[in-house]
Amino acid sequence: MSTHQASFISSASSKESWPELDKPEVVVVGRSNVGKSSFINALCNRKKLAFVGNTPGKTQLLNFFDIDGEWTLVDVPGYGYAKLSKNQLQKLGTMMDEYFADRENLQVVVSLIDARHAPTRDDLDMIEYFKETNRTVLIGATKIDKVPKTKRLAHLKMLSKALQIPLKNIYPISSVEKTGLDEIDLAIRKTIGVEVEQ
Repeated sequence: MSTHQASFISSASSKESWPELDKPEVVVVGRSNVGKSSFINALCNRKKLAFVGNTPGKTQLLNFFDIDGEWTLVDVPGYGYAKLSKNQLQKLGTMMDEYFADRENLQVVVSLIDARHAPTRDDLDMIEYFKETNRTVLIGATKIDKVPKTKRLAHLKMLSKALQIPLKNIYPISSVEKTGLDEIDLAIRKTIGVEVEQ
């Protein structure tokens, strides 16, 4: 399995506090309960890089992580979380809209979707938005370990059709079994032009 030297850079709540970086950025998006922090920790082979909480919706800032001194991984708040106030949701929406629209370093979007279920309206809207911005979108189908092995391909094909994303860009992932991580890691690095050891 790939290993990375990963370290926290900073958190930001607005454009003014974005770190000034010149490396390609990869942002991880997904619903609050999709396993975003677990995915980031598993991808980087670190237990506590990103905060894993029992309560979805803990991440309310943009969190920037340096990966191998070669690229930056960005963790953003999950969407579809109902227990935040209208004001909090508005602030989060503005913060993320600003980042997605104006961050020149942003090259790849890793969108995490629960492999067990059809994409939600929020998932579909998010994917459509990124397609319009001409950014590369890779789908991480999380919690694939909870889908019977005989049904996994069918679930991935369902996601491909619903999202209008090629099946080759959909990666079945289990942070528990540590499967699918090498494949999506390789796809990320190839897309951003980071040298991959053969």
